[in-house]
Amino acid sequence: MASPTTIVLFHSAFGLRPAVHAAAERLRAAGHEVHVPDLYDGRTTDTVEDGMKIKDEIGQEELLRRAITAVAPLSDRGLVYAGFSLGGSIAQNLALGDEKARGLLLLHGTSDLAEDASVDELPVQLHVADPDPFEPHDWLNAWYLRMQRAGADVEVYRYAGAGHLFTDPELADYDAEAAEAAWKVALGFLDGLGE
Repeated sequence: MASPTTIVLFHSAFGLRPAVHAAAERLRAAGHEVHVPDLYDGRTTDTVEDGMKIKDEIGQEELLRRAITAVAPLSDRGLVYAGFSLGGSIAQNLALGDEKARGLLLLHGTSDLAEDASVDELPVQLHVADPDPFEPHDWLNAWYLRMQRAGADVEVYRYAGAGHLFTDPELADYDAEAAEAAWKVALGFLDGLGE
């Protein structure tokens, strides 16, 4: 039996919407401890444009500071960092800076990484629409190579025809088949981290 993992799950630019809580419950039902920090102080939105306004108003540095503050009391456990879109970007930044990180689960989003980024075979799994306007093929190919060069053990799963945030049932991007396929693979990935 795999030991439970502690997962910190970051929301997208839409804020801490019901889909994020539902995802956390799905992970808890699989035996994991899950924390879902609210980086937007309770604000949520139904449009990308409004989400980006909130993100820009708070600022990237402040969002990262809030994320670091949220994970600080937990980081000694060896966390799995996870996130949706913007939250994936934040999760990636934190995971690459945490020597105790056990894994990185990215749903719909990545982040740039420093040339000197280095990890010790960090397990990384990315689930992304194909094509995805926010994660174009050229970018993803370069990201994959940089992550490998940094020492990560990377798997990428692409979902043809799905919308960007295809795991959120309340958004137009939702694709039930792709979402279920992604969760099945992601849960297997997380179970493997606890072995």
